[in-house]
Amino acid sequence: MTYFNKFACCLVTYGHTRSVICDVQRNNYYLIPNSLYTLLTEEFPNFSIEEIFENYGKENEKYLKDYLNFLLANEIGFIDDQIIKELIPLHLHYKVAEPISNMIIDVSTESFFLEDSVQIAKFIDANRVKQLQIRCYDVIDLNMFSTFLNNLSDTTLKGIEIILPYTIKSENRLVSKNIIKSNDKITKLIYFGCNEGKQDKYLNRIVLYVQDKIINKKNCGLISSNYFNSNLETYTLSNNHNSCLYKKISIDSEGNIRNCPSMPQSFGNIKDTPLEDALSQPEFKKYWNLTKDSIDVCKDCEFRYICTDCRAYTERTHTDSEGLDTSKPLKCGYNPYLGEWEEWSTNPLKEKAIHYYGMQDLVKA
Repeated sequence: MTYFNKFACCLVTYGHTRSVICDVQRNNYYLIPNSLYTLLTEEFPNFSIEEIFENYGKENEKYLKDYLNFLLANEIGFIDDQIIKELIPLHLHYKVAEPISNMIIDVSTESFFLEDSVQIAKFIDANRVKQLQIRCYDVIDLNMFSTFLNNLSDTTLKGIEIILPYTIKSENRLVSKNIIKSNDKITKLIYFGCNEGKQDKYLNRIVLYVQDKIINKKNCGLISSNYFNSNLETYTLSNNHNSCLYKKISIDSEGNIRNCPSMPQSFGNIKDTPLEDALSQPEFKKYWNLTKDSIDVCKDCEFRYICTDCRAYTERTHTDSEGLDTSKPLKCGYNPYLGEWEEWSTNPLKEKAIHYYGMQDLVKA
């Protein structure tokens, strides 16, 4: 007798039309038919390959062989003369010691708080924040910005990602070098509105050029397979919490404190409200534990544990018993009931929500 043993790092997610195998060790995923999901979760763990072939009959022998060849070729598992009991399932718990794990700061020419980063730096240290994303939608004072970054250099931050308009780069060819040199925690610079997409490196930091035109915070929330992440952290986070809002705090370009800059609810302004006071408000964390398993349509999607979520811009069709918006993200064009992608902005069923959010300028002709 021979048995197929699936590696513990290869996690299987069921969808309405098809399923996904996520190799969380290699950060890969594979689309599979639901019949293979059944084999992986019900048949292979309990029966020998010979027994399965016999039970399924001669008429299914070819597709069973094709499935096994696919699994072995992609190292989803291996064949042995027994079911290896030591291959225990991975624990899908998600635990983060830090009170806040990531932060977003939106910056514009009107962002007064750039002149005083002391409160922000103290909050980062007190809450052991590890990741910071800074988004600039227009041209800003680079000297003030560099000073702001320099004041964050001694904090607990492990990585800073900065998004800038390409017009800054086109006016100052040394801007990338100057910004990166100002803070050794900067891991990535992203320029938007470029003529072509490309990637460079400086001092082992990534400098990315993208063609997307990011006008303001309404450009946030796009759901795309380009943004899927099938590592263990994303998979376990999505199983237990909201993949976008959990342990996140943000400051918008006007200084308002929010869970995400695009979320409608403000918890005060940084000019008169300490970040700690905003965080301590009960409403601040209300979406932190809303998983894709509770969101309309997403709960039937095979990508729900490797995809992000957006509660700021939704289709506005469903609300749960606690008053939480459980509607599908507005900017998702995937239909798990057909297994097909479409352009989200041209879907007539989303027209009402698009007008509600004032996103007519994002609709493609």
